[in-house]
Amino acid sequence: MTPDETTAGGVEPLSGETVRHGTGVNSDRAFPTNGHPDNLDPFVLFERFYIDPDDGFPMHPHKGFEIVSYMIEGGMDHADSLGVEHTARENEAMRITTGGGIRHSEFPADGKACNGLQLWVNLPREEKEADPDYVDASAAELPTSDLDGATVTTVVGEGSPIELYTPMEYLDVHVTDAWTWEVPDGWSGFLYGVEGSGTVRDAGADGDVDAPREFAAGDVLPNADAREVTVESDEGETLRFVAVSGRPHGEPIRQQGPFVL
Repeated sequence: MTPDETTAGGVEPLSGETVRHGTGVNSDRAFPTNGHPDNLDPFVLFERFYIDPDDGFPMHPHKGFEIVSYMIEGGMDHADSLGVEHTARENEAMRITTGGGIRHSEFPADGKACNGLQLWVNLPREEKEADPDYVDASAAELPTSDLDGATVTTVVGEGSPIELYTPMEYLDVHVTDAWTWEVPDGWSGFLYGVEGSGTVRDAGADGDVDAPREFAAGDVLPNADAREVTVESDEGETLRFVAVSGRPHGEPIRQQGPFVL
């Protein structure tokens, strides 16, 4: 099924696909994949990475985009050509502006396996040669709100110290009942399941609500037209997922390996 095909009035969630990097690291990639071969402007790619104790990414170059890494389990040691050395641990985030060029490495901390989420965000054409930059945020610095039926942590967005050139929002959501994702008009985005299971459903243009579709860890729900989506957890379960949205640049995304031109 392609991202444009629908079930019961809404886009069907897609399963991520396994990617094995040349360094031996395995990732569950949400997009681009065979099932969703396109980027999702302004987003270049998104995946959940799993790094074993003896694996990692040695020093390597990037340019032309921004990286947001968010840790799910364990710790990851980061070092870069700016002279930064930092360990990000569970529920902590890092943002790298690769701009005109940066080199960095990523390895599991403390000799233990780790896993997390990595998002690549395209830089607008006029910022492709921006000065490289780095910032991180501890779990305590990321604002968390307890809502009726959900707990929401803002990784990128209002109140977070993590900012990008692209206007966007990145939420870590734990649903114990139901929660509705509202995307600003003109923005695009996606949901990605981290843990647990539940359902997603869209509100139709006439106000009718379509049938729920199953949604679980490793699934991605593209949202290219700012639909309002309600997420419900299965009874007795907590469904954890991230909700990511941003304003498209309306420019081609030309990825060539570690570079986005």
